[in-house]
Amino acid sequence: MSASTPPITPTLPQRRGQGHGAALVLGSAVVWSFGGTLARFLAIEDGWTVVFWRSLFAALFLLGFMLLRDGPRGTVHLFRGMGLAGIAVGLCFATASTSFILALAYTTVANVVLIQAGVPLIAALMAWLLFRERIALHTWVAIAAVIGGVAIMVSESLGGSVSMMGDALALLIAFAFATATIITRRFAHVRMTPAVFFGTLVACAVAASQASGFAVSGQELGILIVFGALNFGLGLAFFVTGARLVPSALAALLGTAETVLAPLWVAIIHGEVPGARTVVGGIIVLAALLCYLGVEFWRQRRA
Repeated sequence: MSASTPPITPTLPQRRGQGHGAALVLGSAVVWSFGGTLARFLAIEDGWTVVFWRSLFAALFLLGFMLLRDGPRGTVHLFRGMGLAGIAVGLCFATASTSFILALAYTTVANVVLIQAGVPLIAALMAWLLFRERIALHTWVAIAAVIGGVAIMVSESLGGSVSMMGDALALLIAFAFATATIITRRFAHVRMTPAVFFGTLVACAVAASQASGFAVSGQELGILIVFGALNFGLGLAFFVTGARLVPSALAALLGTAETVLAPLWVAIIHGEVPGARTVVGGIIVLAALLCYLGVEFWRQRRA
């Protein structure tokens, strides 16, 4: 670009679209942050039963959302256009959502969401390993910091404070989300609302084959409706709609609201205070993520 060429600035509609997208992504993070708090209200011993009902209500919500937004013909068109990429993303979301419920039976909400915070950096590392995408120096530094922070958090499970199984499931969630991120980048033209709907159906079907029973009380059913339709389904609808309108670094930065708020809600409402190593490791992860996303957002704004 020559010195006389004026910089390209977003038009007013583009700015409004980015503002709308940012509000939706932030809304998804806030909605998702209540997931651990809602799960702690359930006294259902079988985690697969929770996965079944939560996924079922999320699927019903997402189907209604697509029918209302796109109409019957538009919804059918979305399903026809999602292809193998959409199926893969749906399977990733099914894995992540199922692992989230199962992980909460073994470890704290803080451990789960703080390990999840490293998803953007895990995605960058996986893209380098699989596709040899160039990784900047600041990204390598952030990846190293996240690995160190997660190692400190996981070391708490080695001491018996929390379960290694819970932390392993939390890592599986992070890798599933990172894989979905990479696929979405490679197939940016594919609308992913039907993909996440497909993922909820897969999770529901798997849970139905594993659950010991489906009977729940009326109060628990009410919590499960909120847990599935609003916490899970509405959060997914907000995210897949808004993330297409904003830069990826900004979307990831807004998503850190879930990481900050989720342990706070559980500590206030249920008194589940994370251990010292979880706090220290979580601070390292969040600091690395915020620094990385700040640099990436600055670079995208300049570009």
